[in-house]
Amino acid sequence: MAISTLIARMISDAGGNRHDIEHFLKVYAYAKTIGECEELDRRTQEILEAAAVVHDIACPLCREKYGSTVGKYQEREGAPMAQALLRELGYDGDFAGRVAWLVGHHHTFQGVDGPDHQILLEADYLVNAGESSYSEGNIRHTLDAVFRTETGRALLRAIYLGASM
Repeated sequence: MAISTLIARMISDAGGNRHDIEHFLKVYAYAKTIGECEELDRRTQEILEAAAVVHDIACPLCREKYGSTVGKYQEREGAPMAQALLRELGYDGDFAGRVAWLVGHHHTFQGVDGPDHQILLEADYLVNAGESSYSEGNIRHTLDAVFRTETGRALLRAIYLGASM
C-alpha cells in the first residue's frame, strides 16, 4: 500500500481542517527525514511514516467528545481508529498493530519501544515546538531529556536554537 493513499485518505477525512492536515504532513516530513538519515530498515521506515500520517487521527473525535485534544485522549482514542483505518486500506495485521501501538504512545516519553517510537516522538515535538511557540528552556530541556537520534537532535538545534547542522 502506498503512503500517498493513506495521506490522501487522512486529508479527505480531515474535513477541511487545515491545521490538522498541515500538522500531520509536517510530522510526516520530519519522521521520513529522520528515519532515512538514521537508516531505518525498510519495514520500520514504512511503519514510522504511516504512524506519522495517522498519529493525530483521533483529534476531531477528541474535540467533540472531550472538548480537548490532550495527549492521553489522543492516545486512548487514536490507536483503535488507526488500526481500523489501516486494515480497511489493506495493510497487514502486524503492520496495522504496530502503527496503532505507536499512535497509542505518541505522547508517551517513558519506556520508548524502538526507533520508530523515538523518531515519532521527535518529529511530533519538532512540529509542536513551532506551532505552540515553546520556550527556549523547554526546547533545551527536551533536547537533553527526550531526543536521542543524531538527526533529530541536529534538526532541533538548527530550527530552534540557531545551530548549524
